[in-house]
Amino acid sequence: MLVKTRGIVLSSIKYRETSIISRVYTEALGVQSYIVNSVRRKGPGGRVALFQPFTLLDMVVYTSARGGLTRISEYRSAYPLASIPFDIRKSSIILFLSEIVARSLKEEEENLPLFNFLFDAVVTFDEMESGFENFHLVFLLQLSIHLGFGPGSGAEVVEQVAFSSNAQSATSAPTVLAMQAHEVYFNQLLQEPDYAAIPNGKVRRELLDILIRYYQLHVDKLGEIKSLAILSEVLA
Repeated sequence: MLVKTRGIVLSSIKYRETSIISRVYTEALGVQSYIVNSVRRKGPGGRVALFQPFTLLDMVVYTSARGGLTRISEYRSAYPLASIPFDIRKSSIILFLSEIVARSLKEEEENLPLFNFLFDAVVTFDEMESGFENFHLVFLLQLSIHLGFGPGSGAEVVEQVAFSSNAQSATSAPTVLAMQAHEVYFNQLLQEPDYAAIPNGKVRRELLDILIRYYQLHVDKLGEIKSLAILSEVLA
């Protein structure tokens, strides 16, 4: 059976000589994995760029009652990215966020509000020319709402992380008192994200560390975020 759907690429791995296996969050079918043949070959036929993290696709896909790997019948860009692939700061943020999303999404079912949030967030980020220093922080807070564990206040984030015995530290964690001092910034990011006054990169890194630990409390087997080191270096 063929299904027409939009999709958001989460990750891809090499498969055989010229193919890949791509994990895609689809509008109609939730999380799916597809074998995509011949996209890594050299020359005009190679289309591997369309399967980079958070690429937005229009697809016609095969479905199977047995589940598992299927194939894509047709695919094309649903929104050609104009800035993300060419801006090292944006591409690093997207790589980091796509890793978080890929590890957080499990369901093989339709979730239109979540899909639309992710799709619109990528488009909005691509169109932003400046002022996107806090984008990843706002994104993670809004994503947590769609995933069912969104905080009602900055205090809720800080208290859960500060007093948890099993939260894994993503980097060198700030002290409990330092975390509590950041409650006001989380409240701004939750309530008025466009006007959040985060003073500097150090505070952003500490806020991100707290948010990752917050996710580790709520997302089973989130584990170490490998792209965090790259993001930290680029945004330093």
